Amino acid sequence: MDSFLRFEHKAQPVVPRRLFLRRLGINLGAALAILVPSLLIGMVGFVVFEGKGWVEAFDYASMILSGMGPFEEASTDAGRIFEGTYALYSGLTVVVVASLILAPVFHRVLHSFHVEDDDDEKKDEKKDEKKAA
Repeated sequence: MDSFLRFEHKAQPVVPRRLFLRRLGINLGAALAILVPSLLIGMVGFVVFEGKGWVEAFDYASMILSGMGPFEEASTDAGRIFEGTYALYSGLTVVVVASLILAPVFHRVLHSFHVEDDDDEKKDEKKDEKKAA
């Protein structure tokens, strides 16, 4: 089961597209598992500390979580502290989520540069024969 979670060694061939898409799907699921609770935390914070409605809290939290920033400055000290803390947390979350999503893609692209094909192996064998002679 965990064979699709591990990346292949550079000497191994690139995995089939089906396995790659499965890895990508798992990482997308992990990213959603981080984003959804993060958005809910932001929404609860805006409801509790700023007295916003749920739809407005969603709007504020999603703007900060996406890196766009708040619409307006918080009106209470507790709201300002929450907003700043949530913004710092959101910045790190964006980096983690982007890394999760892009890791399989970068690995596949970089791995394709390292895989030797049959022609490369034949050329290496000929070079070794010339050196031995």
